[in-house]
Amino acid sequence: MTTQAISSPDQARLEGVGPAFDPERLLHVRTLTRQAIQRIAAAIQPGMFEEDAVEMARDLLAEAGMLRGWHDVYVRFGSNTTKTFGAPSDPGVVLGEDDLFFIDIGPVLQDWEGDGGDSFVTGRDPDKARCAADARAIFHEVRHKWLSERATGRALYDYAVSCAAARGWVLNMDLSGHRIADFPHAAIHEGPLAGADFPPSRLLWVLEIHIRHPSEAYGAFFEDLLLEDSYF
Repeated sequence: MTTQAISSPDQARLEGVGPAFDPERLLHVRTLTRQAIQRIAAAIQPGMFEEDAVEMARDLLAEAGMLRGWHDVYVRFGSNTTKTFGAPSDPGVVLGEDDLFFIDIGPVLQDWEGDGGDSFVTGRDPDKARCAADARAIFHEVRHKWLSERATGRALYDYAVSCAAARGWVLNMDLSGHRIADFPHAAIHEGPLAGADFPPSRLLWVLEIHIRHPSEAYGAFFEDLLLEDSYF
């Protein structure tokens, strides 16, 4: 995938915020989003159909007052974990006893956006467990490069590709980061972080890591805001 460059002179405009922007509120929604992911994951069991897990996730988000989202609720099972953002899942996939699944939610609470994703395993398949763990590890390797070097968005994803390859995975560059803000961030910028030829600012960008096995039909996903170590 070729990503169009976004030059440094555009940074101020592309990192603009709306009238309701509030860093503390955004961090609060981040906390609620990550808590919701854990609640959804805890309710998912082998033998469930993916479609039922999506409906269950929506119900849990509704109970938390977070059903409204800036993107759909995604729960991907098994082979569907290789699907890119927005692609429809193959229907009728049932979670196995030694399987992998991920959750990707983008709730809006009042005027503030959340976005988070994480991967989980059932059973004891060591390769799938490593895949889920590596998605998180690569996220933090890339985040640390941002912290230590003030690397550009484009450099971060060049590095992510090499980090994934070093661990034996393929990085999906169709999921390559984006803005987040007070709702809707799309009114400010919809382009990928991987196209930014400037160092992204804290709290304004989501770093996405979606990896897949080079030959088998499974993958893993992790995403969160670009923030300092103390937030993890």
